[in-house]
Amino acid sequence: MAWIGQCTTSVDPVVDRMRGVRSGWHPADGVAVFNRVYLTVTEEIGRAVAQGAFADRRAAATLDVRFAERYLTVVDAYAAGRPVPACWRPLFHYRRHPGVRPLQFALAGINAHIGHDLALAVVDACRALDCAPRELEDEFDQVGDVLVLLEERIREELMPGPDLLEIADPLTHLLGCWSLERARDGAWLTARSLWQLRGLPDLAEEFTERLDRSVGLVGRMLLTPLSRP
Repeated sequence: MAWIGQCTTSVDPVVDRMRGVRSGWHPADGVAVFNRVYLTVTEEIGRAVAQGAFADRRAAATLDVRFAERYLTVVDAYAAGRPVPACWRPLFHYRRHPGVRPLQFALAGINAHIGHDLALAVVDACRALDCAPRELEDEFDQVGDVLVLLEERIREELMPGPDLLEIADPLTHLLGCWSLERARDGAWLTARSLWQLRGLPDLAEEFTERLDRSVGLVGRMLLTPLSRP
């Protein structure tokens, strides 16, 4: 997928792309589950950008588009039979596993996207906008607030049963092992670190590869089958 320009003031192109790929997947497909909830939050951010909720509309839209493009590039790579980053492999590998619950698919996608892609998207946006990460901190925080609301929403929508999970349900314990807020904080620190390493490409590449593998390990844990096929 070709990146959509250097800077932008609209997220509509990536929203259209996510709607397009959605049509080719079964709703129960694990990647489709993530795509559905991610499309929801991207549409919400798009409305916020259009309504002037961000002080710097151009910076917010550029960050969000670069973020979404990271995911869409993975979708394109997988469809073409090319390797995908380690952080995304568990979701694509287990996407049709009958023992994995929809909530697990959604959180595994969020883990890969926040834990790995968000930091790289901040660096992408900084290069496009010719600014340092600190100049995007307000936009980063506002987008992050929407993502936290998304996590709450998908837990409500995809949680099995009408009531809270029983304490003995293994999904209860699995969900307690991961936090979007901690992942977001980690992404900001990683983005700042990568920006400082931009003059040391070999070290930056090694840092990114290690991040990719560690986020992939967490994703594999989140997709532990919890019911019999």
